[in-house]
Amino acid sequence: MTAAGVLRVLLADDQHLVRSAFAMLVGSAPDMEVVGEAADGRAALELARAIKPDVVVMDIRMPTLDGIEATRLIASDPELARVRVLVLTTYEDDDSVLAALRAGAGGFLVKDTRPAELLAAIRTIGAGEALLSPGPTARLISRVLRLPARAETESGSARVADLSAREREVLTLVGRGLTNAEIGTLLGLSPLTAKTHVSRIMSKLNARDRPQLVVTAYESGLVVPGDETSPMS
Repeated sequence: MTAAGVLRVLLADDQHLVRSAFAMLVGSAPDMEVVGEAADGRAALELARAIKPDVVVMDIRMPTLDGIEATRLIASDPELARVRVLVLTTYEDDDSVLAALRAGAGGFLVKDTRPAELLAAIRTIGAGEALLSPGPTARLISRVLRLPARAETESGSARVADLSAREREVLTLVGRGLTNAEIGTLLGLSPLTAKTHVSRIMSKLNARDRPQLVVTAYESGLVVPGDETSPMS
């Protein structure tokens, strides 16, 4: 983000008309500017390394290098630690969205989202928050992990084995889409203490951000389909 508080946005989509429409929309917002456009994942990665935008709006399906791999390479590059990725997809592309979240995307939107929602999502991701809440993202992950005996479930259980009982409680609530303040209220903690627990969990699980914690909560069985908004039992 610039000193004036303007979010620097990189747009990556292989369709020129889509990029142009997004560029006009983002450019109309007083707190954003388009600093680059890419027609494939390789170009998006190279531009991200060159200009270090605040947010990359990344289409999943692109030639040369798809959005998932481009996201993974951005998320794993220490020099791009401040760069956040918002992936664009369709509801039918569940497995790809989950792969993008695992790769390090900060959230996702469907391509036919309303303009105001896209701008709000960019601001959310740019502020370092995850675009996750009880709703589309939770339902999507639920559907993808609905099948029994998936290898991911076993690996997820192994990853949370070293967490304390309190940390597993917090991870469960993160998986259900609760904010730090909501977690604190439910568990009788201050928001700062809840945030500290979340940060410690991220460190133990080697997770880049909150979306990856949500995925782990589902994979480990701490959160099950249909359980996203229910209170702790």
